[in-house]
Amino acid sequence: MAVLKVAKLGNPVLRQVARQVDLKELTDPKGELQNFIDDMVDTMREEGGVGLAAPQVNRSIQVVVLEVAGNERYPEEAPIPVTALINPVLSDFSEERVLGWESCLSLSDFRGLVPRFASLTLNAYDREGNKVEKQATGFEAVVLQHEIDHLNGKVFLDRMEDLTQLAYLEEFEEFWVKKDTVP
Repeated sequence: MAVLKVAKLGNPVLRQVARQVDLKELTDPKGELQNFIDDMVDTMREEGGVGLAAPQVNRSIQVVVLEVAGNERYPEEAPIPVTALINPVLSDFSEERVLGWESCLSLSDFRGLVPRFASLTLNAYDREGNKVEKQATGFEAVVLQHEIDHLNGKVFLDRMEDLTQLAYLEEFEEFWVKKDTVP
């Protein structure tokens, strides 16, 4: 497998609406889409991410991978097994919203406070072409919204309501992260 180059903000691929995947590509034994998905997983792991969308590795197609397992940036989050989603669509958004700090492999030095829906419904296909429908809540719902935004040419900055709550990672850790104090 290979680690792919991550597109950074300013690369036009991050602002394009990704094309839907023809499901025949998934099952084509001579196709390379399965290898590409494996490379996306390898890249996500190498970069320390919990999600990655195909446009972030310079391919404008509707493929997203997720995994939360022993991630040092999110140690308190419930595990999400490695998952590939093809042509994902979100719906049935909750009225409740959550506000959380997000980062992005395509904006690697930044963190921003982003409002997201607390729960939603996901409809997609898995890497074998099987339909997937599930309710997602909490961190999983946030990750899905973040990654699927990439398929629609959006980055977390576009969702922020207050850009004064955008920080470089080093300053975020110094000024925004609550530190334990010893009496």
